[in-house]
Amino acid sequence: MAFQLPRYTPPDFSAEKLRYAPKITTLPAPRNGVAPKQFHATSNHPEYIHLGKGKWILAGENRMDCVMVLKNNRIEVVEARRLKKGDAVVMGRTENGEDGILIYTTGFDEKTEQSRDKFSFRTRGTRETPFSRSYDQLYELLKHDRDNGYIVWVLGPAVAFDKDSRDAMQGLIEGGFCHALLAGNALATHDLEAAYFKTGLGQDIYTQELQPLGHYNHLDILNAVRDAGSIRKAIDTLKLKDGIIYACEKKGVPYVLAGSIRDDGPLPEVVPDVYTSQDVMRTYAKKATTVITLATQLHSIAFGNMTPSYHVLEDKTIRPVYFYIVDMTEFSADKLANRGSAQAVAILTNVQDFMINLWNNLARKKKKSL
Repeated sequence: MAFQLPRYTPPDFSAEKLRYAPKITTLPAPRNGVAPKQFHATSNHPEYIHLGKGKWILAGENRMDCVMVLKNNRIEVVEARRLKKGDAVVMGRTENGEDGILIYTTGFDEKTEQSRDKFSFRTRGTRETPFSRSYDQLYELLKHDRDNGYIVWVLGPAVAFDKDSRDAMQGLIEGGFCHALLAGNALATHDLEAAYFKTGLGQDIYTQELQPLGHYNHLDILNAVRDAGSIRKAIDTLKLKDGIIYACEKKGVPYVLAGSIRDDGPLPEVVPDVYTSQDVMRTYAKKATTVITLATQLHSIAFGNMTPSYHVLEDKTIRPVYFYIVDMTEFSADKLANRGSAQAVAILTNVQDFMINLWNNLARKKKKSL
């Protein structure tokens, strides 16, 4: 069965509590980068504000922990550091219309028959949870969003440490299942190391055997890329023929490498300033319709905070943004949810197993359709 997006049901603004809701209040930002006291902080859910006389407008690009600025009867959601003195900042800290603000969480809810039992087992996802249905849904979602959405991958270096998972990610990129890739210096460095030396941190990515002086390999590849001046030039100079970054360059898929304190090198393309990295990553959060984060706790939480739970399409249709976190530990998934990304679906497994399973199924189904 072809994948179908759930239909969005807008709020009932004729309901009494919304029909008589007050008009939104704004106050000017007292100075650059500072919001008035009692400003409204945004969520990642659809949020509406009341302009008066029954006119409610939706924030088109919402995200967590920002502020709303009203300009020409349009909502701009911005980080507090971006505020300019005099900006009309939306005020109020209620969520159900009391201050003219509605945070709406049930637009995509589907009515299903729920168990009447008041007590039951296995109500929370853990490593014991079967993920067969999650995989099947993800296969169909990726096939849909390859042509009708924007798929963003957030990768930790573990993806590049295994030959088969690295090949799988390359296949997904070349197959059109990745529209943007976000990572740090490590993922790109070890992927390029694998392309040149066939190692990850000095260990053969297939046999897992440690190579003589292999601990130099990632430093040597960093040095070679920096000497070439860019990753693209190094791919040509070193005659690299495979890998995740190679596939991105080959297919023109944008990637963002956000720097961190622990980076060695780093690669020339690594963005060293954290706020610049954040700005660039947000451009892809605004476009994302499906996000898959793999074995990278900090990047997963960071991008989760940037990503809204919905996306407004060009035809004004509102669709959900699907967010998957893949990790071996429940801790990473729980921490992401506890930071506000409650809509994130966790698949608790080894990231290499996940990648191989995903690619084998998508590649097989792709061949059947030919």
